[in-house]
Amino acid sequence: MPEHHPLLAELNEAQRAAVAAPLAATLVLAGAGSGKTRVLTHRAAWLITEHGVSPQGLLAVTFTNKAAAEMRGRIEALLDLPGSSLWVGTFHGIAHRLLRRHWREAALPQQFQILDDDDQQRLVRKLIREQNLDEQRWVPREVQGFINREKDEGRRPKHLQDRGDPTRRELIRLYELYQKRCDVLGVVDFAELLLRCLEMIRDQPPLADFYRRRFRHVLVDEFQDTNGVQYDWVRLLCGSEGLPFVVGDDDQSIYRWRGARVENMQRYRKDFGASTFKLEQNYRSTSVILGAANQVIRLNEDRLGKELWTAAKGGEPIRLYSAFNERDEADFVLERIREHARSGLPLSAAAILYRSNAQSRAFEEALMAARIPYRVYGGLRFFERAEIKDALAYLRLCGNRNDDVSFERVVNLPTRGIGQSTLERLRSESRSTGVSLWDAALQVRPSLPARAASALGGFLALIEKMAAAMEGKDLPDQVRIGIEDSGLREHHSREKDNKGEARVENLDELVNAAAGFAPEGEDDLPPLASFLSHATLESGETQAADGRDSVQLMTLHSAKGLEFPTVFMVGLEEGLFPSERSVFDPEKLPEERRLCYVGITRAMQRLYLSHAESRRMYGRTDYRAPSRFVGELPPELIEEVRPRLSVSRPLYDPDAGQARRPSFAGSRPAAVPARPVVRPQKGEDVPYRLGARVRHVKFGEGVVIRYEGNGDNQQVQVNFERGGQKWLMCAYAKLEAV
Repeated sequence: MPEHHPLLAELNEAQRAAVAAPLAATLVLAGAGSGKTRVLTHRAAWLITEHGVSPQGLLAVTFTNKAAAEMRGRIEALLDLPGSSLWVGTFHGIAHRLLRRHWREAALPQQFQILDDDDQQRLVRKLIREQNLDEQRWVPREVQGFINREKDEGRRPKHLQDRGDPTRRELIRLYELYQKRCDVLGVVDFAELLLRCLEMIRDQPPLADFYRRRFRHVLVDEFQDTNGVQYDWVRLLCGSEGLPFVVGDDDQSIYRWRGARVENMQRYRKDFGASTFKLEQNYRSTSVILGAANQVIRLNEDRLGKELWTAAKGGEPIRLYSAFNERDEADFVLERIREHARSGLPLSAAAILYRSNAQSRAFEEALMAARIPYRVYGGLRFFERAEIKDALAYLRLCGNRNDDVSFERVVNLPTRGIGQSTLERLRSESRSTGVSLWDAALQVRPSLPARAASALGGFLALIEKMAAAMEGKDLPDQVRIGIEDSGLREHHSREKDNKGEARVENLDELVNAAAGFAPEGEDDLPPLASFLSHATLESGETQAADGRDSVQLMTLHSAKGLEFPTVFMVGLEEGLFPSERSVFDPEKLPEERRLCYVGITRAMQRLYLSHAESRRMYGRTDYRAPSRFVGELPPELIEEVRPRLSVSRPLYDPDAGQARRPSFAGSRPAAVPARPVVRPQKGEDVPYRLGARVRHVKFGEGVVIRYEGNGDNQQVQVNFERGGQKWLMCAYAKLEAV
C-alpha cells in the first residue's frame, strides 16, 4: 500500500486500506469516533487523483445538509476544486435536483413545489374534512404518517391490500385521494421526492443508463440510516456495474421509528458482494468509556461485529449516581457542572442527554434557578417557525397562484375579513370544478356578499401587486417585499409581548438568509424558486447555536454525531430507558441498546450516569428499577458517587433474567453517610417512615415507598425483594419493622 502518498499519509492503517480499496463494491464499518467522514472524503479524492475519475462522475450522498456541506468542503480542500463541480448532497437534495432536471420524465410541472411536514398535514386535514370523516378517529398526523411510511417502503396505493381491515381500507383510500390531489396541485412531499425519483429512473431505461454511466462511483454516508426507498434508489442507480462505497455503523442505527433499516447493511453485503473494512480505532473517548460501550453493545445479536479501541490508555472512571427523584438528579448534575466551571472548563463542554423530551424540565429549572445559560438542542427550527412559514407561503403564492396550501395558510393572515363560510364556498367550487382555490376565488367572488367579496378581492389584488413589485428585483428585495407588503411585519410588531419582537427579528433574519443564499451549481431555477425549495429542504435540520457558552441539553437521538468532553446520561431506569414499549419487544430492545451505545460514545473524557428511585412524569410519580444497561456495564469501570442504600430496588441481571442486588466495585456503604429520610406531608399519621425496612409474613422483607389515604383506609406501598411492589392496608398488613 502506498503509505507515503500525500492523500494517505495522515491516515491510520485501517483508514488507508479502506481509502485505497480496489474498485469494487465496498462497505466500511466505521465505529464511533473512528474518522468515517475523513475516509469517505479521502476516498473521493483518491478516485479522482489515482483512478482518473471525473469530479462530475462522483455522487456522494448523506442525510443532513450540514454533513453534505462538510463533505463538500473537505473534498474541495483536498483537491482545490470548486464545489459546483461536485454532486454532493442529501438523499432528498439529490432527488430534488434530478427531478428539477427531468420534470417531464417525472410527470411533474416545471415549477413544482415541495410540501414540508406542516403543509402536508394541512392538505391531509383538508381531505379528511372533504370526505366528512371524523378527525377524532382519522387523526391527520396519523394518516400522514401512514402515507409517509408506505412511501418510504416504495409502496403506492395500488400495491397495498386492506387484508379485510376496514380501517386500513380507508387509509389506503385517503392515500390515493391525497396523491391525486398532490398531482393536480403540482406539489410533492419529502417522501415523494425519493419515491418519484426512484420510479423515474426505474421507468426510463435511457435515463437510468445515462446516470449509471455518469455515476459509476456512488459514495454513501451513514448507510445504517437508509430506509427501503433509499436502499432501492442506491441499488437502482448503481445497477450491475456500479462501484458503490458505503460507510456506516450498524451499532449506531437508532432511527427505525422513522423508517431506517439496520438490516440494509447485511443486505448490501449480500446484494453487492461487498468487501468489508473495519475502522475500530477511536480518536474521541478514553479506554474506560470505550470499554463500557463495547460491553453494552456486545449483548446485541446479529451485529457485523467490531471492537472500539484507543491508543490512549486509562481515563477517569464512569461515575454512577442514584438519586431520590428527578430534582435530586438535576441538583447532582448542576453541582458537577459548577465544579467543572470552577476548574476552568467552558459550559459548552457539558451535555445532558436524556431519552425523552419530558425529562428536560427538571434540568432546565435547576439551570435557570442557578442562572447558568443552557440550550435545548433541536428546539424549534428557523424554517419551521410560524412567522417564517407564513412569509414563505406568501412568496410561494406569488410564484404559483395554484398553490392551495399556501393560499389557505395566508388568505386571512393578517386578518382581513375572509371567514370560514367564504373559504368553504371556495373549497366547494374548487372540488366541483376541479380548479385551484385561486381560480375558484375568481369565479365565486361576484356572487359573494359585498363585504366578503371586497375582502377576497383585496387579497387577490395584493398578491398580484406583490408579484409585480418583485419583478426584476434581487432575491433579498423580493423577500423583503413579501414580508412588508403582506402586512406580516406590521402585524407582529403590534403584538405587545416579547414574542412579537422576536417574530419581527426572525422575519428580518429571513431577509438575511436570502442575502446569503447561493444556489447549487446546476440549479437553473429562478433565484426565488430555488430559495423556496432550499427553505423547505432545510426545515427539519437543526440550526447552529447562537455562540453563547452554555450547557447543552438534548435527547439521545439528537446527540448522534456530536461529542462532548463531559456527558451526563440521565434517567437510566427500566421503562424509561429502555422505554416501556421496548422492554419486551425483540426488535425495539436492540435499538434501545444501540441508543445507549451512542450516548456513551458521545463522551470524550468524563461520563456520568444517573437514575432516580422515583420520578414524576406525565402527572404521576413512578418508582422504577435502574436500567438493565447500568447492570450490563463492567463493574470495574464504575465508581458510585453515592451508593444506594441496601434496601433500594434491585438491579436487573441480564444473565439470570431476574432482579439482583447491585454490586459495584469500589462501593463502601459503611463509609457513606445515610440519606436524609423522605418524610410524609405534615399532618399525616403513618406507622412507618418512607424508606423504612419492613417484613411481611408472606412476602418477606421490603422497603416502604409510598402512602395513600388516611385512618382505616390508609394504604402503604412496599417494594418486596421477592414479591415486587405491593399495596397493603396498614390496618391489616401486620408489617413488622426490621
